[in-house]
Amino acid sequence: MILPTTLCLAAAAVVLNGWLGMRIGQLRHALKVSVGDGGQDLIMRRMRAQANFIEQAPLTLVLFAAVELAGKGGAWLAPLGAAFIVGRIAHALGMDSDTGFRAGRPIGMLTSYAAQITLAVTAVLTVLGKA
Repeated sequence: MILPTTLCLAAAAVVLNGWLGMRIGQLRHALKVSVGDGGQDLIMRRMRAQANFIEQAPLTLVLFAAVELAGKGGAWLAPLGAAFIVGRIAHALGMDSDTGFRAGRPIGMLTSYAAQITLAVTAVLTVLGKA
């Protein structure tokens, strides 16, 4: 069975993770920091943004796949996935103090939690036969 929403979200997650890593690499190159954060606050914040993405994305993608596999996705699943990905981008940008987009971090956190709670509730209701 093909899971088109999950496949698209997984592809977007891979691209997003690559972008997060490139942002760190470019900054390390510019500041001549080979390993770690070199005491540079912006490198540390970008590293945390990528780490937070890695902490949030895998289980969320598993839930997207499980809901879609159970046939409970419907028309709402892809927009929820898009909101999750956009929220993760907002979070990463919000972690940079020099972007002026400080609201990005809480926006990213809220969209992630909203997606995860929606998916978790749908999964439990599906198991209980109420979804």
